[in-house]
Amino acid sequence: MSGESASAIHKSQVDLLDFIDWSGVECLNQSSSHSLANALKQGYREDDGLNLESDADEQLLIYLPFTQVIKLHSIAIKGPEEEGPKTVKLFSNKEHMGFINVNDFPPSDTINLSPDNLKGKPVVLKYVKFQNVRSLTIFIEDNQSGSDLTKVQKIVLYGSTVETTDMKGLKKIEDGH
Repeated sequence: MSGESASAIHKSQVDLLDFIDWSGVECLNQSSSHSLANALKQGYREDDGLNLESDADEQLLIYLPFTQVIKLHSIAIKGPEEEGPKTVKLFSNKEHMGFINVNDFPPSDTINLSPDNLKGKPVVLKYVKFQNVRSLTIFIEDNQSGSDLTKVQKIVLYGSTVETTDMKGLKKIEDGH
């Protein structure tokens, strides 16, 4: 882990909520009455009484496309002590993943949420793995208690848009597309 404190979110890192392309957001295995909006949307996610809850078992697979390319610095996932997420795998730019193939790909990063994290303390990610992110897939593999029900109160992504980055320091990489 780097020397910087996980609680110190740099001034240049912003809440990336405004850059989520809501028309393409998906969440597999969410309860119809306790959907992803409860954990992600402004106003809803601030209410601890509203949760995203898993349905058939403890796993959740969340797909978040962005309206522009972002750099992801850290993530905060808030949840209750027992049913809150534990193992979370993050995939950058992997589209159309399902529970069947999610384990076929190495995650860009895997985080294990501590009780402090579940209270809202952000986890700093492997920043080099999240430099040109068009979409993020969040695979919540299990929860703290090992039960069949996972609850997520709040998800916040911290980072920056690539456009706000110092372009002089970047090499041209568009050529291969």
